[in-house]
Amino acid sequence: MEFYNNSIFWIDVDKIKPNPFQPRREFDEARLQDLANSIRQYGVLQPLVVTRNEIQREDGSMYTEYELISGERRLRAAKLAGLSQIPAIIRDGEQTDKMKLELAIIENLQREDLNPIDRARSFKQLVEQFGLKHTEIAEKIGKSREYVSNSLRLLMMPDEIQTALSEGKISEGHTRPILMLIDRPEEQTVLFKEIMQKRLTVREAEGIARRIAFEKVRKPKHFFSPDIIEMEEKLTETLGTRVQIESKGEAGGKIHIDYFNDADLRNILDLIKKNLAEKAPPSRGSAAPESAPISEEEQKVLQNDAPQEEETYKLDSFTV
Repeated sequence: MEFYNNSIFWIDVDKIKPNPFQPRREFDEARLQDLANSIRQYGVLQPLVVTRNEIQREDGSMYTEYELISGERRLRAAKLAGLSQIPAIIRDGEQTDKMKLELAIIENLQREDLNPIDRARSFKQLVEQFGLKHTEIAEKIGKSREYVSNSLRLLMMPDEIQTALSEGKISEGHTRPILMLIDRPEEQTVLFKEIMQKRLTVREAEGIARRIAFEKVRKPKHFFSPDIIEMEEKLTETLGTRVQIESKGEAGGKIHIDYFNDADLRNILDLIKKNLAEKAPPSRGSAAPESAPISEEEQKVLQNDAPQEEETYKLDSFTV
């Protein structure tokens, strides 16, 4: 495959078809408009790369059509700028579908124009549609095998998280701790929401993920009762932060409540106080609810057996 003498040709914009294997799906409209404004002033400084196809009409006549290999962003911006022709280099020889995809991926990677999810989808297409191995893809794009494998792992995340990554709402670094919880989808979702709502750094998110993974290994399996899991979920929902119960069976256990700053801690304490106040017994001055009369002997038994509720509900009994 060679270029037409490495010459640059001026081609009608309307005759250029998009690359059907273009891996990039997201095009920032504001940046496209900026590029269009630049093209109006300075022209297209870097030519497109296309292939040339001679196509026969039904009446037997021939016409020429071009298929884009690289430069879709420049082509779109040129159309916005109102250009009728655009400079291009024509690749000689028939291009296979695999090569069109490879060239498009390589060009986007070199220009850093692919978001992580589009990149992962491109690699997946090379694997599934063209049977390439991770090492072969790595050689073609000048990256390591681990880079390719880790990119493909991004597609194992839920759609909601993939969308946030492709839109730049979370960084690719945030996906490492999220993927650490791939076998715990509920915890994975909670961590993702914490990253979004509390703007956690990658290091903070990794610390949470490691602690969850460690607790999973350390806790004896028979202490993972449905009741404990349900209570963890209710406490997490009530306090608005991660809560973990470390059960030791009949020997009791500990409750771990995460917080990220002083304001977060004060909010948690206020929520605990509020819940304790709602559950506290009515004061002597408040009216007691009507109930069936009981005998003097029953009253004595209840007084002797009553728990010391003031001690039970003291905030000092709780640790964070």
